[in-house]
Amino acid sequence: MRNIITVFVIALTALLFGCTENSGPVKGKQYDLLPVSLVDYQLAPVTEVFSLNCGHCKQMENNIPKLEQLTGQSIGKVHVTFNESAKVGAMIYYAAETQLGKTPDHDMMTEFFAATQMGDGATLTDKKNAIDIVFHSRELVSPYDFNENQQQQLFDAMEKAHNVTTLGQINAVPTFIVNGKYQILTGGHSDIASIANTMNFLLTQP
Repeated sequence: MRNIITVFVIALTALLFGCTENSGPVKGKQYDLLPVSLVDYQLAPVTEVFSLNCGHCKQMENNIPKLEQLTGQSIGKVHVTFNESAKVGAMIYYAAETQLGKTPDHDMMTEFFAATQMGDGATLTDKKNAIDIVFHSRELVSPYDFNENQQQQLFDAMEKAHNVTTLGQINAVPTFIVNGKYQILTGGHSDIASIANTMNFLLTQP
């Protein structure tokens, strides 16, 4: 009888230790190592890769303030240039970032998403007017009115974004890059708190 109890205790101990060791984020489930390091691109420690045309990205934007609170990080952004519509969204986003010299705040991003995702009934003129309002209300130049120098800055920013997403092999949005080395697998998380937990873990990794 003692032998049976001893075996049971050993097995239970091993099970508990096994659960403890695997309680953190798991590579291939919650995150992956990027195929190449993007450290040279000087991204923010936590950077969201997104598109203004993406419905899931619009939903994620609502959670950005919470993620920033849970991680203590100001989350940077990289806009994808997958296709023509994404390139238009990138032009709008980087027209703001290049003028501000920083990532647009949450309120501005929310307005951008609303302007670019107005629905099927909206015309191109409606969207242009909405985008103009986002810029003009902040005393910024709309991308539709950029001069040659501003256009060059815009194209340079878009080229950097293209290089980041191409080298990093980012094929779906929204996602997050941490420390220029790791990609968060958002589908491997149950909620925003668990995503933040993985971010905090990766921020401590070399």
